[in-house]
Amino acid sequence: MGDTVLVRAGGRIPVDGTVLEGRASVDQSALTGESVPVEKGPGDTVAAATVSTAGFLKFRADKVGEDTTLSQIIRLVEEAGGSKAPIARLADRIAGVFVPVVMTIALVAAAVWLLAGQSLEFALTTGISVLVISCPCALGLATPVAIMVGTGQGARHGVLFKSAEALETLSRADTVVLDKTGTLTQGKPQVTDILPVEGPEKSLLALAAALEQQSEHPFAAAILARASEEGISVAPAADFETVPGRGVSGTVKGRACLAGNRQMMEEAGIHVPTYPQLAAEGKTPLYFAAGGVFLGVIAAADVLKPDSPAAVSRLGQLGLDVVMLTGDNEATAQAIAAKAGIRHVISDVLPTEKAGSIQALQAQGHKVVMVGDGINDAPALVTADVGIAIGAGTDIAVESADVVLLSGSLQDVAVAESLSRATLRNIRENLFWAFFYNILGIPIAAGVLYPAFGLQLSPMLGAAAMSLSSVFVVSNALRLRFFRPKGKVQVTPAPVSPEATHITTQEETTMSTVIHTVIHVEGMMCGHCKARVEKACQAVPGVQEAVADLEAKQVTVTGNADSAALRKAIVDAGYEVVE
Repeated sequence: MGDTVLVRAGGRIPVDGTVLEGRASVDQSALTGESVPVEKGPGDTVAAATVSTAGFLKFRADKVGEDTTLSQIIRLVEEAGGSKAPIARLADRIAGVFVPVVMTIALVAAAVWLLAGQSLEFALTTGISVLVISCPCALGLATPVAIMVGTGQGARHGVLFKSAEALETLSRADTVVLDKTGTLTQGKPQVTDILPVEGPEKSLLALAAALEQQSEHPFAAAILARASEEGISVAPAADFETVPGRGVSGTVKGRACLAGNRQMMEEAGIHVPTYPQLAAEGKTPLYFAAGGVFLGVIAAADVLKPDSPAAVSRLGQLGLDVVMLTGDNEATAQAIAAKAGIRHVISDVLPTEKAGSIQALQAQGHKVVMVGDGINDAPALVTADVGIAIGAGTDIAVESADVVLLSGSLQDVAVAESLSRATLRNIRENLFWAFFYNILGIPIAAGVLYPAFGLQLSPMLGAAAMSLSSVFVVSNALRLRFFRPKGKVQVTPAPVSPEATHITTQEETTMSTVIHTVIHVEGMMCGHCKARVEKACQAVPGVQEAVADLEAKQVTVTGNADSAALRKAIVDAGYEVVE
């Protein structure tokens, strides 16, 4: 501690400390989950595991080793993981009582018939029949078979349950807590508004793209992506310079241009109007000027995933209370929550405080499910009754969770919940029929029908009846194979302009022009599957590029390859082509 550390643009901050000199944009996404870099200057604190994306920092090391924020998060994960007690198997608890009771009944039945004057053979036959027909095979199969089928169906639908306990506990949940960045939202900024003072939007966007093309800021990437979508040709910029904590400057077509925050404009003597509606909507404005004249503003925000509102709606239909948990300020959090259809928001929460928020909900009597994707979510994931990690998230989040959504779709939270309830309902049905069978079979085996009808159940018939009960329970559990998620909305990417490309799904083409072939594929559940399908397609002659989409369950192939050959390659790779 006390050492002075220098970090330049692109450098990773190794320890926690306080900035002494310099300014820089610091990417804290690995720690906080927030995608927009934070401007740091003298007096501000910096944390280990964050990255300086632009600028220069000279800071004093205040916390090192196990005292850093990152180490504290890891420690919370370990403590929370060690405090979680395993859930006892219901069938095991029942069997612990059922077996001694049945043995007692068998002995009593044999003794009663001996005392009643029957032969030793009759009494032993009765006792053995009671033991055989009450064999707890059906009871023992009721839970594990249903769980095995349920977890298998989960994997088929992109939901990985790490344990039977997670599957069981999820069915009793009443509250779902959703992380914002990377879970509800895309995890990266996108241009939302283009507001020029005068003239067309494309003119302002063209100047912004020219000025930002040399910048490494996430907003620059968002602007360039939007310019590409609009088909704008980006002009070169000269004299480019980054102003840490402010923005960038440069010369575009002979005009001195500025792009940055309000402070940059004010320091340059340029008056800019206020845009209160942008802050209310959770958007960040970027101001642009040329030749000392204000040109307009481009706003960016971390926008919702296309399926987030549908996912929140479905969770509400299942009777779950949905809560958004974020480190964002209240205004931004409320704006995002309103778009997603979420009424309950917990904002301004530090990474180390997220687990405390979960504990507060649990203290109110709620069974809490936490859904997240970042390092900062890990303590909350293990503290919750069930932690669900987005498959595309960080390794520590995936390791800390009880359930992993392989496709990364938030709608799969509702799929996991529905499957869990269906599985537990199936287990209760199995246990009911196992007990119902024994309630009917044991008295008959004990000889209650013998005085009136002269009927005695032989051990062989008892064994047959016992086997049928096991078959019934297994057959009932196998009904889970027909589970299909309800209310899941298929979100597909926006279609490519027909003027630019030609899209075909089934028809074979022999055109000499380059085409884009879209093939729908079933069975892709993870990044490995995605890479496997892409590799299989790329091996087909005529393919220039193959890009698979897990959420849309399709692969887009660029080139003049034979469509039948593409389908065969995908099938040979172990996946199903949907016609």
